[in-house]
Amino acid sequence: MNRRRFLTLSGVGVVGAVAGCSGDADTGESIDDHPAAADLEAQPRRGELGGHVVLAFEDPSCPTCRRFHQDTVPAIQQNIVDTGKGAYVVRTYPVIYPWGEPATQALESTFARDGEAFWSLFGHYFAEQSSFDSDNVLERTEAFLTEETEVDGEAVASDARERAHDDAVQADVQAAENAGLGETTPIILLFEDGEFVTKVNGSVSYDLIAEALGEHDG
Repeated sequence: MNRRRFLTLSGVGVVGAVAGCSGDADTGESIDDHPAAADLEAQPRRGELGGHVVLAFEDPSCPTCRRFHQDTVPAIQQNIVDTGKGAYVVRTYPVIYPWGEPATQALESTFARDGEAFWSLFGHYFAEQSSFDSDNVLERTEAFLTEETEVDGEAVASDARERAHDDAVQADVQAAENAGLGETTPIILLFEDGEFVTKVNGSVSYDLIAEALGEHDG
């Protein structure tokens, strides 16, 4: 990240943590060494790693995550993923409302079976967020997967109740804790050419992400 870009981001109060901002060189921590990016290749993602990486810790029960998913992620898909410039990676992080934890268990169970079904379910949780609670989330999850995907919804719901994929859930939680990210979701970490650029929280705009990643540099 060059100094001008860092000062612009700092001026609008959105930089959560920036490494390597002296002079014109970015000496940020390598993505391979950053604790939030541990086992990154095993996480759900759109696009290919390398170039820009937008790593988001999101809770399906979080209203701010919903706004980020609906307002900003489509632009990330269009401008970074579809153009081959990088990847959008999700780590599920259930820290807001209680139903987010069984939903996260179901997401990991779904991802273990079918990546595209994971994205369908992830989007469904945000689209219908107000209709979920701890009592109905797995029943509604089972119905959605059965009706809208090729995944066995009953098996996913059973796995979620038994926490069959809890290792994957806890790996995401541990990655956040190891990186000291806190619990203000969504938490978005940006990497450029394999180096950490910055961390931001909340339903940030695509323009802010593009600025941090140098997409607006002339």
